[in-house]
Amino acid sequence: MTTTVLPPVASPPAGRRLSALDRWLPLWIGLAMIAGLLLGRFAAGVSELLARLEIGGISVPIALGLLVMMYPVLAKVRYDRVSAVTGDKKLLLSSLVLNWLVGPAVMFALAWMFLPDLPEYRTGLIIVGLARCIAMVVIWNDLACGDREAAAVLVAINSVFQVLAFSLLGWFYLTVLPGWLGLDTQGLDISVWMIALNVLIFLGVPLVAGFASRFIGERRKGRQWYEHTFLPRVGPWALYGLLFTIVLLFALQGEQVTSRPWDVGRIAVPLLAYFGIMWFAGLLTGKVLGLGYARSSTLAFTAAGNNFELAIAVAIGTFGAASGQALAGVVGPLIEVPVLVGLVSVSLWAARAWFGTDPYTAERMPS
Repeated sequence: MTTTVLPPVASPPAGRRLSALDRWLPLWIGLAMIAGLLLGRFAAGVSELLARLEIGGISVPIALGLLVMMYPVLAKVRYDRVSAVTGDKKLLLSSLVLNWLVGPAVMFALAWMFLPDLPEYRTGLIIVGLARCIAMVVIWNDLACGDREAAAVLVAINSVFQVLAFSLLGWFYLTVLPGWLGLDTQGLDISVWMIALNVLIFLGVPLVAGFASRFIGERRKGRQWYEHTFLPRVGPWALYGLLFTIVLLFALQGEQVTSRPWDVGRIAVPLLAYFGIMWFAGLLTGKVLGLGYARSSTLAFTAAGNNFELAIAVAIGTFGAASGQALAGVVGPLIEVPVLVGLVSVSLWAARAWFGTDPYTAERMPS
């Protein structure tokens, strides 16, 4: 028997085994969610204070948390390998189809299937389905030993499409398609500038910072120092930023979530189905196309993840902070975070069981 090593460009660096912080991530996330909910529910004035700390409809504290979360992961990307990723037409085309054709359609169908009598929640879920992930997916991808360079490229492409397609798809799924099917219609009035601003802040700023860090660090100290000294120091901040963001997010809407548990449960059911369907569709597509584990995992997580910040901002800006649409947007990450953390473990299992690959070394396992 022989051992085959996958091509370097699609392989995660060796030694990317989970640290103690990563291994206990579900526990930290659970505690952060509970802390946020309790803070928003019982700490007088906290949610109102967070709601007032906005610029251009964007929560400043949440934005800071997302930037801290995004920077370390994008600083890890080997940008000299990105050109090899862009040449993978199977990966790029399948990602576009899953994100912009399949994802919104699946969420539309699930929203109408499970919430036919609750138009506000239904509309909020459809908005969540339209907001493709440009931030937190890099965390899940990294924990699952996906292809970092591929994730960076797909996130950038989805960001461009988000600016161009979000408003158009919102109009189609909330007005045109329901009208064709004889269903209730709800318009979506949202500016392209708002979407572009979200993309610029949550992707553009950390992407430029990450690229600059690698470029300057490698030129001055070399790749060995950059990857073995600098990155281990800044790496944990990605999870610190994630936990900080989760606390703030659930503090902002803690009272609504804890005071309406039945509504949260009804919203959660189609979300659970959505994340599972999209993740499995992405992983299966990658396997069928022969993309290998690392890129198949990346395809799965980019297909399943959603840009909760944009979805919540759109719902609040269009329908109001106390609306059912806003509550549905908030429940989105309440379900997405633990589900995708769980799918990280499933993905690592699938690497061995379905792809015959050790996810940490990218080496073929003996057959």
